[in-house]
Amino acid sequence: MSPAAHETDHGTLSVRWTDVGGLPVRSLVAGRRRAPEPEVVVVPGLGALGYLLDTVAGCGARTRSHLLDVPGFGHRGPRAPARIPALAGVVAGWLDAVADAPVVLVGHSTGAQVALRVAAEHPSAVASLVLLGPTFPPSLRGVPALVGAFLRTAPHERLRELPSVLPYYARGGPLALARMIRSGQRDEPEAVIERVSCPVLVVRGKHDACSPRSWTERLAAAAGGRAVTVPGAHAFPHGRGGLTSALIAGAPRSS
Repeated sequence: MSPAAHETDHGTLSVRWTDVGGLPVRSLVAGRRRAPEPEVVVVPGLGALGYLLDTVAGCGARTRSHLLDVPGFGHRGPRAPARIPALAGVVAGWLDAVADAPVVLVGHSTGAQVALRVAAEHPSAVASLVLLGPTFPPSLRGVPALVGAFLRTAPHERLRELPSVLPYYARGGPLALARMIRSGQRDEPEAVIERVSCPVLVVRGKHDACSPRSWTERLAAAAGGRAVTVPGAHAFPHGRGGLTSALIAGAPRSS
């Protein structure tokens, strides 16, 4: 833990603040380190934490697990820029400040793009990479195509997911959300993943048109990893913390 970090109770999770290059980064922590299990670090999509709480709690039953509040939509205060490269730099700095061994790095949606960059650029920090619902294949990098994919996916999402994400989106604001989406569309995960050296697991929801099966299989193949399809749509981790944490626990790791 860095000298600038502290913890307070937050239900079953604790809240921790860590200074990363002068930026206060908030994380939610579950469980404790149980050797030889590596710690788990989860990066959310579009800055929303609520739909991943049960996943992190499930991971915490095995080892210490962290849900990073980047860019910072979970609190009011200084925020990291809502762009994929900048967020990757914040996550890498957080790992350097907090983690004393390689971690299982997990990202969902745009968070998968952030986690992918961290694994490619900081290989010694990552024992295993898990990409959940990675977004923006080349076919969805234009606005009309993306809107169409969203409309095909939305009917398969659960209404009870909304309270777990809307407060974060409201706190972040439409401009920051738009910047992150556009940054994600400009990103090229298919090129970045070729530089990843750790084991990779890619997971998507069966009804997720934003992360189609052909895309997740392409990413997994590029890394020599494995692609899995599970029930649900894009926000499949919500309400399925046991399933998602079990997939994370079973992800292959570097020896």
